[in-house]
Amino acid sequence: MTTYPIEQTWLVLVDLLTDLKKQGIKIDSQITEDIRITKTLINFYKSNPTHPDTINELGRINNLLNSTQEKLLILCDDVEPNYDKAWLNKLLKVSKGEELYKSQKSKSKILIGKPAGFHASRITLKKPIAEERAQEIAEFNNLIIEFEKDNIIVLYGDKLNVQKGMKEMGSFFLEQHD
Repeated sequence: MTTYPIEQTWLVLVDLLTDLKKQGIKIDSQITEDIRITKTLINFYKSNPTHPDTINELGRINNLLNSTQEKLLILCDDVEPNYDKAWLNKLLKVSKGEELYKSQKSKSKILIGKPAGFHASRITLKKPIAEERAQEIAEFNNLIIEFEKDNIIVLYGDKLNVQKGMKEMGSFFLEQHD
């Protein structure tokens, strides 16, 4: 699976953010929020890179990446001299199209057709489960359940009900590790 330079840049910035936290540097919550928003926009762009709406988001993605990069590199000064050099080198490599991080086999997908006003959550299981058990949990928690594939389930409903349903579905994860 091919990754885009914007995605590679995002991965370098996430690594840098994580390393700065390990170094004891206090990270502004706005930086973390920008990282989260950027990943959402990247996934939106990747859903259809040729569509005009997704192409229009590239400018916003680049602005967020540049702003986040600038803020994180300023924080590098608080660690030690030349701490930023290795990170600048990684950022330069990914800007030239080099793939430093292998892409994951599964990718996030935007839930299309989600009923208005509902919250949703997608679960990907390693093995398919009995449909009856999942239906029972969904009915008990007043949820709409959709089976995308044998091992992919989507829950729709009120936020608290979706959270409760997810907790109950957690037992399926435990059963699969036995």
